[in-house]
Amino acid sequence: MKKTLRECIQEAEAKGVAIGHFNISNLEALHGIYNAAKKVDVPVIIGLSEGEEKFVGLEEAVALVKTIRERDEYPIFLNADHHSSFESVKKCIDAGYDSVIIDVAKLPFEENVKITKQCVDYAREVTAKTGRDILVEAELGFIGSGSIVRDSIPEGAGILTKPEDAQKFVEMTGVDLFAPSVGSIHGLIKTGKPHINAELVAEIRKITGIPLVLHGGSGLRDEDFTNAIKAGISIVHINSEIRLAFKEATEKSMKDNPSEITPAKILQPAVDAIEAVVEARLQLFNGMK
Repeated sequence: MKKTLRECIQEAEAKGVAIGHFNISNLEALHGIYNAAKKVDVPVIIGLSEGEEKFVGLEEAVALVKTIRERDEYPIFLNADHHSSFESVKKCIDAGYDSVIIDVAKLPFEENVKITKQCVDYAREVTAKTGRDILVEAELGFIGSGSIVRDSIPEGAGILTKPEDAQKFVEMTGVDLFAPSVGSIHGLIKTGKPHINAELVAEIRKITGIPLVLHGGSGLRDEDFTNAIKAGISIVHINSEIRLAFKEATEKSMKDNPSEITPAKILQPAVDAIEAVVEARLQLFNGMK
């Protein structure tokens, strides 16, 4: 019997490891990520933000991941990353996504709860009708937004999620996964590195009783990842590192081969570069390095 994403997360928690979540905008990233996951032999989550989803295609993304999962009987899953409305979440659930993230953390607490609960209720309704186990994740606190290169750590990085707020939020919404603000920031930082508060992770994991997700993982120190996973992080998001690897490898490929016009030849180094980044991260998340 094929494992569901929920079962893979439960197994990761039991082993004290984390599942890697990596975003794609194109086939090159998908192939690089999947090649790495197969090498390490671990489950993997493919994410698409609203912008990435628009570029790839909502239904196309579902077809790509579903085809790989069914053809190879491999635990690869699709997540709607950082969607900002019930309507966009509903479209992803209806299209066949395995999980969704409703991100309205910028709104007041009560409004965040209201919209998140609406998404959870709809996911439960679809699960009851279809038997698909759809997971819903939400965010509380400041983690920033956008896969960008920042000059320094933004001031908001110091606004961490309070355990009592996390408990209240989870109880009121019924989410399956929770993304707290524990020190990480979306994007890459030129000066300084964010620091994960592992003690806070442990407190929130204990008080909420559900798996936690670390966003803004790109550029963190290895020890921050390992400490966070030991403390209760079950899924780690990486995106900016992949985008940078793609950009640098593609630029080098075009510079080294200025007369080449075949996309498959120009972009193969980008696939290889992404694979290398993802393989290293998956090994770290699974205690292999």
